[in-house]
Amino acid sequence: MDKIKAFLRKKNIVFSAKRYGIDALGAMAQGLFASLLIGTIIKTIGTQAGIEFLVTIGTYAMAAAGPAMAVSIGYALQCPTLVLFSLAGVGVAANASEISGAGGPLVVLIVTIFASEFGKLVYKETKIDIIVTPFVTIFVGVGLALWWGPAIGFVATEFGKLIMLATTLHPFLMGIVVSVLVGIALTLPISSAAICAALSLTGLAGGAAVAGCCAQMVGFAVLSFKENKWGGLLAQGIGTSMLQMGNIVKKPVVWLPAIITSAITGPIATCVFKLQMNGAAISSGMGTCGLVGQIGVYTGWVSDIAEGLKASITAMDVIGLILISFVLPAVLTWVIGLGFRKAGLIKDGDLKLDL
Repeated sequence: MDKIKAFLRKKNIVFSAKRYGIDALGAMAQGLFASLLIGTIIKTIGTQAGIEFLVTIGTYAMAAAGPAMAVSIGYALQCPTLVLFSLAGVGVAANASEISGAGGPLVVLIVTIFASEFGKLVYKETKIDIIVTPFVTIFVGVGLALWWGPAIGFVATEFGKLIMLATTLHPFLMGIVVSVLVGIALTLPISSAAICAALSLTGLAGGAAVAGCCAQMVGFAVLSFKENKWGGLLAQGIGTSMLQMGNIVKKPVVWLPAIITSAITGPIATCVFKLQMNGAAISSGMGTCGLVGQIGVYTGWVSDIAEGLKASITAMDVIGLILISFVLPAVLTWVIGLGFRKAGLIKDGDLKLDL
């Protein structure tokens, strides 16, 4: 047993929830952002501006989603270069719609982890490493994608559909649940974007997810303005509320104003404004990060209009998006936070960031 443990350490194979559930998942979200998401944005700009060149660029970037996710995950797992480069083919297979359906990102995550670790096991163990390592990595990854992909994709898609159906049938209750949970995931050191992408979370549920993420990002930006000023406002408001995790661990109560706000804005998004995310599912879990959530909602409007599902973008659409994304999170979190400060639950310095 000691020899096995020593061999695994030598190969940098670490079985831990952090490496697989946090590091790999977070990296996958970056891979998605650097391909599908940015490609969608570029393509939308090109479509709206009538610039075919941008549409072409965006289309190619979107097509690279599978390899980008797989290589990103491999990088997070600290794969040797030969294993890392071999993962590109694994990503193509795992994300192929004919194999994994709409559950591609989750299939990519699971099979890439296995392919990476098996690739590490054989790396530099033979004199023909240049053949053995990529063969094992690709064989394991693509083989598992073909074997497990349809089932994983089906389960992920059906679970996502269940959430979306529940949100449609019970928009108030599920608006609260989805908004709070996805918002919490956004602030935790895991990837809300990857979760939304893996579950193909769109529609009303996607709108609730956007509300929850915005409540966390804008909420913390405003709540901590006293301590962090404009730098903190921008870092959290269009960056990430994850910056507050250190303060949350020290004093969990500082998280409550943003969580309460998400519980309020979620059902407002679903019941009052009928806010839907019909763009890329990953956008549902991005909030105001680079305004990706808002751009995703807009691309969904444009797509729905093109498909004849929506007549036009109305004033209520725009007002709802602005209120849910910026105004309500800022006002509600500030008011709730003020009450917490007056009650002595949050004190000066509790939300200070090292910026």
